[in-house]
Amino acid sequence: MTADRPNILLVFVDNQPAKMMGCSGNSEVHTPNLDGLAERATRFSEAFCPNAMCSPCRASVLTGLIPSQHGIHTWLDDGLISEWPDQWNAIDEFDTLPELLGQAGYETALIGKYHLGIADQPQNGFDEWITMQIGHVLSFYDNKMVVNGEQMIHPGHSVEFFTDHAVDYIDKRGKDAENPFFMFLTYPAPYGHWPSIKGEAMNKFAYLYKDTPFNSVPREGISRELIKWLLINEDKGFKGEEFYKDILQMPNDLPTLRNYYSQMSMVDEGVGQVLAALERQGIFDDTLVIYTSDHGMSLGQHGFWGHGEDTWPSNTHREAHHIPLIIKPPTGDHEGKVAQSLVGTTDIHATVRDYAGLPLPSSDTSPSRSLRSLVESGGDPWDRAVFMEQEETRSIRTKKWLLMRRVGETGYDFRTELFDLERDPDERRNVAEDPAYQDALEDLSAQLDAHFAKYCNPKWDLWHGGTVKSNSTRPFLWRELWGDDWQPGY
Repeated sequence: MTADRPNILLVFVDNQPAKMMGCSGNSEVHTPNLDGLAERATRFSEAFCPNAMCSPCRASVLTGLIPSQHGIHTWLDDGLISEWPDQWNAIDEFDTLPELLGQAGYETALIGKYHLGIADQPQNGFDEWITMQIGHVLSFYDNKMVVNGEQMIHPGHSVEFFTDHAVDYIDKRGKDAENPFFMFLTYPAPYGHWPSIKGEAMNKFAYLYKDTPFNSVPREGISRELIKWLLINEDKGFKGEEFYKDILQMPNDLPTLRNYYSQMSMVDEGVGQVLAALERQGIFDDTLVIYTSDHGMSLGQHGFWGHGEDTWPSNTHREAHHIPLIIKPPTGDHEGKVAQSLVGTTDIHATVRDYAGLPLPSSDTSPSRSLRSLVESGGDPWDRAVFMEQEETRSIRTKKWLLMRRVGETGYDFRTELFDLERDPDERRNVAEDPAYQDALEDLSAQLDAHFAKYCNPKWDLWHGGTVKSNSTRPFLWRELWGDDWQPGY
């Protein structure tokens, strides 16, 4: 490989909070391979996703766009697949990373979960296409897989299946491959919901957690906002009621916690095997390695388990949006360091383009900025904000502040929330109505409005009459605001 065209391995896992690694301070989870990678890379301790759901973040990393630009505001519900257009690809209209890299001579591979449309055939410029037929993880075993057009059921663990294919891909190419590769390795784990993590784990790492006390999982009372969400679901007759009842139990269910943590160790082993394949082929130093998660996960913090949309109104508290991010540059030995700059999922898009020698996206059309200067020596730390959106909630986070604002004039008791992170790092005391904080509130609100005014596509701007692709978790709200004829689009 040449210095301006390294191999690129982007590992994108499912439902992992940033703190669920030994290198990020969790002494109860066993992640020796990720810890070892961090020792040779830059770990970003303040990385955040733009939305705490799976599909929007996958779309954002591939396009460099926010949900209100690409139109995916929540997970794409596989239960609606019969209503999707033929061979629907949710981001077909955009120039995605694999398409751009393919045009530059890269060979491209998706190995893992897709969850951006119908997965029967390759999409978005991927040459190699090894994926799951659905995006919602019901089990780690007996999954329907698609291997370059051939459909099959794999009886074993899905992480091992995708690891084996990733290792085979690297080994078959070897060191002397004519073109570099871009591999999007998307593990459907550790995941964080029943039924996939219900009961005791059956995998090889279950024994590691047999006696773990799980002090890393907080025991808090159930949040009032979670109870409100359960009641809203019941009142509106909206689907998913049983699921939302389940998440009340998870933080205090030890078999679930043992299962979930053991799946994290399955991911860690897989990453170790793929990195070993790079070493074995002599291309580790020629490869940009990025490890991250689609979104974070609240493990009971703030009284809820799961995603930012699992409360009413939805929230952007730290845990559900805080993601792991480790980047090893293709420059040989790299001393491990921790960068505390505020960065986000969309920035991965520009970073990959930068290392591949592609033009960076324009700041007029994308918020994505390359992290290369922060990864390599000499880069000035960023003191920037990150922006998040969760349907009816839009947020800005800085080093000092977290502001959550809700869509205006509804029939619900939606409040603006402002947290002073220096005095209140756990985000417990809302100071939005405190006169002493009004200047900060006005400044942050102006930044928030400017960001979304700049980047929103009116078609997908929910706050101003727009819609969503495929489905919303709050369709009743948007019909109440925009009329009974409001419906998702494509």
